[in-house]
Amino acid sequence: MSFDAVEKIAAAILYEGYILYPYRKTAIKNRQRWNFGTLYPRVYAEAQRPQEPFRLVAEFLAVHGHDATSATIDLNISFLQLVRQQEPSSSNQLSDPSLAWDEAVERTSKHPGLKLTDLIAGPLEFAVHLEGTPLPEGRSSAASPALDALLRVSANLPDDGSSKLRIEVENVTPLPSGADGRRDEALPRSFASAHVMAQITGGEFISLLDPTSLFSESVAACSNIGVFPVLAGDEPDRSTMFCSPIILYDYPKIAPESEGDFFDGTEMDEMLTLRVLTLTDDEKEEMRSGDPRARGILERTEAVTGEAMLKAHGVVRSLGN
Repeated sequence: MSFDAVEKIAAAILYEGYILYPYRKTAIKNRQRWNFGTLYPRVYAEAQRPQEPFRLVAEFLAVHGHDATSATIDLNISFLQLVRQQEPSSSNQLSDPSLAWDEAVERTSKHPGLKLTDLIAGPLEFAVHLEGTPLPEGRSSAASPALDALLRVSANLPDDGSSKLRIEVENVTPLPSGADGRRDEALPRSFASAHVMAQITGGEFISLLDPTSLFSESVAACSNIGVFPVLAGDEPDRSTMFCSPIILYDYPKIAPESEGDFFDGTEMDEMLTLRVLTLTDDEKEEMRSGDPRARGILERTEAVTGEAMLKAHGVVRSLGN
């Protein structure tokens, strides 16, 4: 099985809200990043008032084919790890702490080939450990902190012939300061934009948004915390479930008119392109010298063609019958 069919939508959700216009590291909203679906270390989250999230729970239904013993589940847990970066110091001047910003490292934990019959027989628990990793492009010689999580997977059997899957991901990364740790200590050890992708072999998933009457009662009994499972991939295939930190519809797609991400859920490509192009030279230089993804936005908008702008202006699609 492969998650390639949902790679684009998963990447878009992964970076939703990651960096926002005006895409400069001096902007407060880009120095103190806030991402959907952030799971803080449990020791930190439980000490906050109100309590911060430290886990996600996804529940959804699957039905197997003729042979239940052949049905298997592949799971991918993906998120961003934000690592604090400091403006480099010059030969005669120390770096300015006020210009620090967070850059992302993509992290994924893969768990293939979980047998559905094993999950029905009893819950499985996996200890996930991800070693620290340097930032891409050599931007930091220091590794990001190591991360720890618990993955719990189980299944039970409602009366309608389906299997109800439950997936729980909990951030158990320790903090050097324990419950007294501050946010700037907890954030590099948090899972930002955390989501789960599931694929089934030898069966199919049931839509939580549009179930048949046979499964409607079991769907109503599903309880999700921090994520919302939707069918993904190419319709009508039902082998992939995307558990997203934001509410989506089944089979979400990236608009073909979009030339690239602006990391903004409204994806107002035309307006944001024009706004970036009106930045001053100094503002554009700050984009170039900051986050590599901000630099990518600038390079793409400066190279935009008139044809691409016309495509971004709008399109009419049929809503169907």
